[in-house]
Amino acid sequence: MSIWKKTTFPGVRYYEHETRKHGIKKDRYFAIRYQKDGKRRDEGIGWWSQGITAENAYSILSDIKQNVVTGNGPQSLKEKRQIERVNRETEESKKKQVAIEAITFDEFFTKTYFPQAERDKKKYTYEREKALYKKHIKPVIGAFPFNGIAPIHIEKIKDAMRKKGQSVRSIQYALAVTRQIFNQAYKHGISQLEAPTKKVKTPKVDNRRVRYLSQDQARNLLSSIKNKSQQLFEICLLSLHCGLRAGEIFSLTWGDINNDKGLIFIKDTKSGKNRMAYMTGQIKDLFSERIKGRPNELVFPNKNGQRIDKISNVFPRTVDELGLNKGITDPRDKVVFHTLRHTYASWLVENGTDLYIVKELLGHSTLSMTERYAHVGKNKLQDAVKLLDREDFVMPLSSPPEEIDMNKKILKISDE
Repeated sequence: MSIWKKTTFPGVRYYEHETRKHGIKKDRYFAIRYQKDGKRRDEGIGWWSQGITAENAYSILSDIKQNVVTGNGPQSLKEKRQIERVNRETEESKKKQVAIEAITFDEFFTKTYFPQAERDKKKYTYEREKALYKKHIKPVIGAFPFNGIAPIHIEKIKDAMRKKGQSVRSIQYALAVTRQIFNQAYKHGISQLEAPTKKVKTPKVDNRRVRYLSQDQARNLLSSIKNKSQQLFEICLLSLHCGLRAGEIFSLTWGDINNDKGLIFIKDTKSGKNRMAYMTGQIKDLFSERIKGRPNELVFPNKNGQRIDKISNVFPRTVDELGLNKGITDPRDKVVFHTLRHTYASWLVENGTDLYIVKELLGHSTLSMTERYAHVGKNKLQDAVKLLDREDFVMPLSSPPEEIDMNKKILKISDE
């Protein structure tokens, strides 16, 4: 049991540690005693080895007594320590916030945003984002902390990209990347501000491809490709007959192919939703003739057995050989591999397929994405209107000569 001893300072006492020493003497624990609201209070201050002395303890006691009398400040050691802890935490929080606010846009991109993009996004996507950031975004706002970036800086990114001859699509993409970085910083507590891109007008352009092939053009194109590459021919046929994107075809495994039911399971699509593609008879024949691999094996691997990264150069060379892009300068009208998917959708619409069904077959997330094919259906509408040109529908626009003469006679008689 500890034995308390008095000091020369009224209200201050201590007891000695049994074994621990401070210098040549035993370590001492100091405490104070005072009255509040008619009750005696005892509170420990601390050890001599921690820097507490009887004089320190008495100073604390004097402050508490003074506060009890005046009603101001902490009126107990517990209150004093709580206030000190709150003040300390507040100060630490301020320092932490200052450090966070000092983080630059480039530092966050390099240490947080891009590493996560590498983990979560496809290689083409994160490499494209990195290139846009390095060339166009970083030179303008990379050195700024987030709270130092305003809409005017985003306008500078736009203007700089325009002067470099960048396409509207590239500018849109750069602004989208900037917005994503801001949103990510908000989630990580780095920035409490909304992305300044919200206050900047994004340049608009209708860059949707509208070109699609006639049946003769498609037949000639695929026949020419087949003479050069059987695998590319099969990839093209799959896009033309099932509306698959290149990336979706490259990712197909044999486990996704159900030839008995004529179904292809498309996963990890651009819209983020899985869907089914439906085989035509020619596609079923194609898979029937192939040697089926294990469920996890790629249907169309490259020479190293890995996933194909991009369409073979054989495709654009064949397009050029056939003159399909001759004299065409608008990129939207040029034949590219994606044109096969557009052709698939356009042929469906030409044959009267409802746009909602086309939307589901293409895997579009909204009907507005599919409405680009509405113009194809206008030909059918025009044909329907031509029905009224049939002889039994034709209505005379003027009276026959005899009738006109009779009308004149009637008018003359009435005038008289």
